[in-house]
Amino acid sequence: MYPMKVIPGYQNTKPGVQVGTKLVATGENGSYTPDDFKHLRQMGIEWVMVDGPVGPADVRTYTEIRKRAEGEGLKIYRLGNAAYHNMDVMTLNLPGRDQLLEGYLDYIRALGAAGIYYSTYAHMGNGIWRSGETKAIRGGDMGRGVDLESPNLVGKWNGQTYASPYSHGRAYSEQELWDNYAYFIRRVVPVAEDSGVYIGIHPDDPPVYPLGGIPRRIFGTFDGYKQALQIADSRNIGVCLCCGCWLEGGEKMGADVYEAAEYFARRGQLFKLHVRNVTCPMDEKGGFAETYPNDGCGDTVRIIRILVENGFDGCIMNDHLPPMVGGWRACESYQTAYLQGVVDALSRISL
Repeated sequence: MYPMKVIPGYQNTKPGVQVGTKLVATGENGSYTPDDFKHLRQMGIEWVMVDGPVGPADVRTYTEIRKRAEGEGLKIYRLGNAAYHNMDVMTLNLPGRDQLLEGYLDYIRALGAAGIYYSTYAHMGNGIWRSGETKAIRGGDMGRGVDLESPNLVGKWNGQTYASPYSHGRAYSEQELWDNYAYFIRRVVPVAEDSGVYIGIHPDDPPVYPLGGIPRRIFGTFDGYKQALQIADSRNIGVCLCCGCWLEGGEKMGADVYEAAEYFARRGQLFKLHVRNVTCPMDEKGGFAETYPNDGCGDTVRIIRILVENGFDGCIMNDHLPPMVGGWRACESYQTAYLQGVVDALSRISL
């Protein structure tokens, strides 16, 4: 076994970059079927991301989920709770913020107590925005994306829908969001450190441009990320680098995805990587569409090479699967196998 450097407390069965993926429940009422586990084992997956129950944190439930996965030969890297992700109440300082913050802190404590040491967090005030199918991708399908000029551009998260011009009744300033983030993270840091939990902050999707009156530059630009991590000032607060989001922003991110990956990996601030490619930055005419990892404006091999060269031994995974003949399992298998092949090849070359 190899102790993981990126997330202390985790153990890898082989060194280097780990290719993980989501554990999806396809049974009735959200239950897992034997094939849900068998499919991942057939792909040689060790680490999985699980969407846990929504609502109050429960150490016993989290522990049972971890043990169930381990009983099937899998390990949980991240166990999510949609109640504590993309929290507009937190990001915008809406009524009930302190109560929600206490719930989030209980969630972090419960993860640590259950032996799960990583969590992804997004500080978006009005969800993930898309304008439907924007451009043709490889194979003739239309990929979903963002066209900033589309009348169909809306944000969604956890059953909520957000629209322009103001998703929350007014325009918010960037300083307000900075103040709200600082209030949040300064209370999170001691709990995360005491619990042994590492939190990777996901970029805004899409980044850079204000949407619905909410700025998107704190976790939508390189400088914003650096300042946010300085405010946190903790080894336990880092980055879940979504390559797709970074590519969406293009030059307006202030650094390309390769610079960002190397910067955060070298400093031990990169905890997880979402591998997603897009056709082009969203400021190009017609916007971007999500596409396959080896068919877009980003160089997936170059990104993974940077991880290998910097000794990254945490998880990478596919993200936002495009349509594919055979359904999501076919696309899941294809994309995961592609990442495994790239990691295996680059790891051998670096030996």
